[in-house]
Amino acid sequence: MDELEELEELVDSQEEREQVREAMRTLRRARTRPFGRLRSAFGPRDAGEALVGSFIFGIPMIVEEGTLEIGTYIAARPPYIGLTAVLGLGFVLGILYAAGFAEVEEDLLAGVVPFRLVGILLVSCGAALLLMTVWGRVDWTTPVVAGSQTLVTAVVMAVGASLGDILPER
Repeated sequence: MDELEELEELVDSQEEREQVREAMRTLRRARTRPFGRLRSAFGPRDAGEALVGSFIFGIPMIVEEGTLEIGTYIAARPPYIGLTAVLGLGFVLGILYAAGFAEVEEDLLAGVVPFRLVGILLVSCGAALLLMTVWGRVDWTTPVVAGSQTLVTAVVMAVGASLGDILPER
C-alpha cells in the first residue's frame, strides 16, 4: 500500500492516478480484517446484522432499571446529554474505523457522510425508541427524561449494531 501511495504521487496524468487509486481500493477490499469484512455499500443485510446486534446489546439495557436511573440523572444535566451522545458516536466510529469502514469510498451520503454510520445509527436509535416506547419503559409526558433514557439505551444498541455489522461472516 505504501508503494502504491508513492506511485500515486509520481504519476503524471489524471488517468494514471485514477488507475493507481483503483488498485489501492482493490487492495483495501482484499485485505483481511481483524473483525470481518465490510461490503462496499451498507445494504439490507448489513441493516439486519445491525438490528441483531442492537437487540443483543439493547434488550438487557431496556429491562434494567439502571438505564432509567442514568437517563433521569443526565436529563437534569444537559451537558451530560450531549456528552453521552458524543461518547456513543465516538464508540461507534472507533469500532467501524477498526474494521476499515473509512476505506469503503463508495459508501458516502452526499460524498461526505458514511452511509454505514448513518444506517447503524438509524437502526439502533429506531430500535431503542420503538422498544422503550412500546414496552412502556419511558413516559413521554416528560420528554427530556424519556429522551435521555432512550439515548442511554440507543448508545449501547449502537455499539451492538456496529459490532453486529462488522463481525465475520461464515
